[in-house]
Amino acid sequence: MTNPYFGAADHPVRPPGHAHSEHAPGGWFPVVPAVGVGGALGAAARYGIERLWPTTGTAFPWPILLINAVGCLAMGALLTVLADRFPGAKRLVGALLGTGFLGGFTTFSHYTDNIRLLVRGGAPGTAVVYLLVTVLAALAGVTLGVFAARAVVGVPAHQEAAGAH
Repeated sequence: MTNPYFGAADHPVRPPGHAHSEHAPGGWFPVVPAVGVGGALGAAARYGIERLWPTTGTAFPWPILLINAVGCLAMGALLTVLADRFPGAKRLVGALLGTGFLGGFTTFSHYTDNIRLLVRGGAPGTAVVYLLVTVLAALAGVTLGVFAARAVVGVPAHQEAAGAH
């Protein structure tokens, strides 16, 4: 059986629709430490925010909602700028700031634990509102991040040309 990612000259060949470097095999060593360092810094930043703005009991968990919404906005902007303007930097910068920092900063596990605590604490209505508002804020954040990045750095020429036809 042949490997579809390697051509006759043993150079990585990307399958159709997979033009980004993450799908090419090999060379992952610098990415793993970048994700680790970014993740540690992102988690530390989230922890700091939670210490500065603690919530207890059945209080609405505003800090985690805002962390996740801001993190999604930043992810949308970051990945748009990297993909559209700095594709060569996407591998390491995306690993450090996107997967690492923003991945450590945002938190799905804490979000779901907050829902569990609200339900267990007798505030199921607050839990449902939190559940829905967080999802909507995250989607709005990433969408706004993409549009804001495009407004600042512009649409790449190859996408403008494709949209004109």
